[in-house]
Amino acid sequence: MKNKFLILSLAISASAFGASIDHIQTYSPDYLANQAQNGMINNVSAYYNPAGVGRLEEGKYVHAGLQYAFGNETMSYAGKTHKANLRQAIPNMALYSVDDKGAYFATFGGIAGGGDLKYNGVPGLNVAMDKYNTMGLGLYDKGTKVEGSNRYEQLTLGRAFNIDDKLSVSVAGRVVHGTRKLKGTIDIGLNPNQSFVNASKAKLQKQISGLPAAQQQAAIQQYTAKMGALLKNGLQGDIDVKREAWGYGFQLGIDYKATEKLNLAARYDSRVKLNFKSKGSENQLNTSSIIGTNIGFTSFYNQYMPGTKTRRDLPAILALGASYKVTDKYTVSTAANYYFNKDAKMDRVVDSFGNSHGRDYKNGWEIALGNEYQLNDKFTLIGSINYAKTGAKASSYSDVEYAIDSTTLGAGVRYKYDETLDIAGSVAHFIYNTSEGTFKAKHGVSENQKYKKSITAVGISLTKKF
Repeated sequence: MKNKFLILSLAISASAFGASIDHIQTYSPDYLANQAQNGMINNVSAYYNPAGVGRLEEGKYVHAGLQYAFGNETMSYAGKTHKANLRQAIPNMALYSVDDKGAYFATFGGIAGGGDLKYNGVPGLNVAMDKYNTMGLGLYDKGTKVEGSNRYEQLTLGRAFNIDDKLSVSVAGRVVHGTRKLKGTIDIGLNPNQSFVNASKAKLQKQISGLPAAQQQAAIQQYTAKMGALLKNGLQGDIDVKREAWGYGFQLGIDYKATEKLNLAARYDSRVKLNFKSKGSENQLNTSSIIGTNIGFTSFYNQYMPGTKTRRDLPAILALGASYKVTDKYTVSTAANYYFNKDAKMDRVVDSFGNSHGRDYKNGWEIALGNEYQLNDKFTLIGSINYAKTGAKASSYSDVEYAIDSTTLGAGVRYKYDETLDIAGSVAHFIYNTSEGTFKAKHGVSENQKYKKSITAVGISLTKKF
């Protein structure tokens, strides 16, 4: 039964341009330039080092940014490549009120997900046709199209407390809204060879051999009509489903100024439990005349079945960081993030054929190094590098999603317009490893499917102090 029906392995979900399963760290465009923000005290500390916000100059701050990500994702199998272009804008905003005891802060923006992806066909369909065409069915794709997206927004409200001249702590609450969409059509033609037609007729004759002649004739006529309609129209199915959830979590932070040059910080973002409910519609493939039952997208991914509730949490994160002022103009920083994927439930479901999904995740991690050099009173140059292990095993890769490891290079410039206004421009290129799936082991074909991504993001941000 496991080979029945690979055609439905089609659901596409836009993957985060980042380093985790769903999570992103690109909360602000400033991160694109310097991905080692966890130990810094600057205009975006409320996102990465919230305990350090109270170390800014007293006053009220408004930070706003906009990122634009573009690139492509490809899946290939047996010489066929399916490609989707990514185009996505991501805004963010933060407000701080800094006083002599610490700071109040609020942040809003993306926390996970990615943009829209549209594929014309996928490897799951290719391998299905390869396998079933050995039976002489003559399956061919008449124009399958699949579109998916997932987006998560967050609002965080918190307070940083300056314990003394060196130590600060923070606490915050968070609300998250997640939306995952799947829209697709499958259109498959059939052109069976004579051997398949003869075998089908022989099988039918054997099944009805004990019936009276009139019933045999009626069964043959019914079978002929069904097969005639199937050959003429092919197999069609579609789905249009939206999954939506709200969740809540907390955030804790600590910042320690070890020396005049060295700053250390840590942040813990709790797991956010998200119970997604699916709404929409699905029309399954009319495959009953071939395999005895109709099947559809939700036969393989029943978390998308309209009316279904399924947990897909955002894992907890432990973020560590340090910054060191080498000279008055040159600062280096380092950061590490650890994602507790194994403690989060991420679409842990069993499909209609007994196959388990959503448990193929280890804990993930990433490390980053950053540099900031102040050219003069106005301009600062920024650069960084990040390496990430998502924790997703190859067995989790599918046409649904593939969170593959990456290296990211970032650069940017900060312009100090005056004492109250900073403007930063940034760019980052995400270099993803080429990874293989598990078609050979799961379906006994001669090769695995291959996955690639290439994404670049640019951004601009402004921070105004009042």
